[in-house]
Amino acid sequence: QVQLVESGGGLVQAGGSLRLSCAASGRTFSTYAMGWFRQAPGKEREFVAGIRWSGGSTYYADSVKGRFTISRDNAKNTMYLQMNSLKPEDTAVYYCAASVSGSFSAHWDRYDYWGQGTQVSVSS
Repeated sequence: QVQLVESGGGLVQAGGSLRLSCAASGRTFSTYAMGWFRQAPGKEREFVAGIRWSGGSTYYADSVKGRFTISRDNAKNTMYLQMNSLKPEDTAVYYCAASVSGSFSAHWDRYDYWGQGTQVSVSS
């Protein structure tokens, strides 16, 4: 069993930055592919960014490319999402997710474990 706990959300003005963290329990974190998803009120959960188990390959939704950076520190069992140049449309609950396959996917149903989510609100 893997537990994921997100932190770092909050309220920020447009153009500002936030850094989300996802702390994972378990000794096999380094073998999992990881992803960030978000869900705004009344909208479906959408892919934001993903990273393979080795951290060597990263993937981004077009809407965040060039503004967000995903990374992981396997020694600390932690994944990060650095969010810069935030926009009001980035407002959502952000979730981290783990896939035991180790392979990247942008589909939420390919992930096996989820955190409880952290709220990110961007004011205009």
